Amino acid sequence: MRALPLPAISAGLLAAFVGFTSSFSVVLGGLIGVGATQVEAASGLMALSIAMGLCAILLSLRHRMPISVAWSTPGAALLAGAAAPQGGFPTAVGAFLLAALLVILAGTLRPLGRLIAAIPGSIANAMLAGIIFSLCLAPVKAIASEPLPGLAIAATWMLVGRVRRLLAVPAAALVAIAAILATKGGGIDPASLLPRPVLIAPSFDWQSAIGIALPLFLVTMASQNIPGLTVLKVNGYQPPAGPLFTATGLFSLLAVPFGGHAVNLAAITAAICAGEEAGPDPDRRWWAGVVSGVAYVIFGLGAGAVTAFASLSPLLIEAAAGLALIGALTASLQAAMASADERNAAAVTFLTTASGIAFLGISAPFWGLLAGAAMLALVRFGAPAIGSAQPAATPVVRAPETGPIERRPLPGSL
Repeated sequence: MRALPLPAISAGLLAAFVGFTSSFSVVLGGLIGVGATQVEAASGLMALSIAMGLCAILLSLRHRMPISVAWSTPGAALLAGAAAPQGGFPTAVGAFLLAALLVILAGTLRPLGRLIAAIPGSIANAMLAGIIFSLCLAPVKAIASEPLPGLAIAATWMLVGRVRRLLAVPAAALVAIAAILATKGGGIDPASLLPRPVLIAPSFDWQSAIGIALPLFLVTMASQNIPGLTVLKVNGYQPPAGPLFTATGLFSLLAVPFGGHAVNLAAITAAICAGEEAGPDPDRRWWAGVVSGVAYVIFGLGAGAVTAFASLSPLLIEAAAGLALIGALTASLQAAMASADERNAAAVTFLTTASGIAFLGISAPFWGLLAGAAMLALVRFGAPAIGSAQPAATPVVRAPETGPIERRPLPGSL
């Protein structure tokens, strides 16, 4: 038996640490945003972490590839900006269930997968930017409300980012936790630190199906599953797309009854596990996927403690979440505005989504997608876009034909 590949093991541990600490605050904010209690949010965080860990272990062992799995960070940001549905958290859980079924269908039915890939990159990225925009304002609000800890979190993010960008958000999250412990640590109930799964019976209504389930499915596929697949291909692997999508949908279904919203292929952490950082031998990097999965399961058992700390100062945790999404915001805006003849449509999508206004009980991202698609159709059928310039010699940079967004993994999309 050959020696254990230490580079792959260390890469797997790093990927899990970065993936969990960089975005757990986004997940908690999203679940609470759609009506979860603190206990239910802790249960959802635990279910997601365990589900994505087991999924990564199974897929990496099955395909002998470093397949990294993560929770849907853009999906959690979507939930954080949405109002709690009329039926409360059980209705949101029903929407999570529908979104997971759609992912499974996308993996098993090729026409549906191709339909998702056909969404224009400008529209998909503008919708994502609109979803996370309000969360990216949280660091500024935290500094205004709690100047010393807010500035400490932001300064840590900037200074560590100058040395190693990958660790900037985890370092800021650790500073946020330290600040909470220093100022409000005495208010923690020891019983809340234990893992407590909570079973939630889903309920359904058509507003949540359109306003939560459909946008959650779209951002999960466009911002995580497809880029995650691309990262593996860039590093020389040829993973079967359909079975991977189906597997993440099935593990999402396992997490949904306990409050989890969605798991999917990872993007940035996939690059850690699949790249040269995981060792010189590509055939042994699958260890990184397995090790990251084991670490995620362990982190999941500590979800109660993480949630208890976060509940003491939600604003500081939101500040760390906002910093985690700044990279994704800038990358999304850049990709959304890359095509000159699609900029107005992208702007309409972004503004409608960022408004956060619900209509007929359906959340803003759906209306943003619809408004942007209508604007783009108007432009493509020959009507000039309102207020758009018409430069004669400016080349049009079109989005890649292979998928709905730019094929680099989005910073902050884990």
